[in-house]
Amino acid sequence: MSIEIANESGVGVDEASIVSAARFALDRMEVSPLAELSVLLVTLDVMEDLHERWMDLPGPTDVMAFPMDELESTRRPDAPEASPALLGDIVLCPAFARDQARTAGHSLIEELHLLTVHGVLHLLGYDHAEPAEEREMFALQRRILADFRAAALAAQRQDVQRSNDDRLLGAAGLDGGNDPEAP
Repeated sequence: MSIEIANESGVGVDEASIVSAARFALDRMEVSPLAELSVLLVTLDVMEDLHERWMDLPGPTDVMAFPMDELESTRRPDAPEASPALLGDIVLCPAFARDQARTAGHSLIEELHLLTVHGVLHLLGYDHAEPAEEREMFALQRRILADFRAAALAAQRQDVQRSNDDRLLGAAGLDGGNDPEAP
């Protein structure tokens, strides 16, 4: 799965973490590993322009999703099933999201993870215009985010344990440093 990210917002964020959240959501939604996604972080001015141009709504917003439609004619004739080449673009506005994060009582990166998952779900056809749709989309979004946080925490614990094990083995002289055949 290819996920490209470009930060043109002027706000420093952990881009790899945003890509991880997108990848996790796409995997959870069983999107083809051949899929491609673009994530763009923009300034308030750029987001305001996009919001007005595409949604006909004033002012900036936090996230916008622009799905791409795959043309059936581009699929190989011997392909067993259609697999999307380009899902589309997710546009995030960290400056706008920062205020939302404060209001919600969490960090900017947590808000950007939420918005990334939200954008992925929009690209996959989910919406929240009607109450039933909103309940479905937001419940799915909460589950994906909770699972993403749990997986990230488990990976962090594993990294800490590995680091502690390496230090202990090194102190005991068991790190392979004296073994000429160690990699």
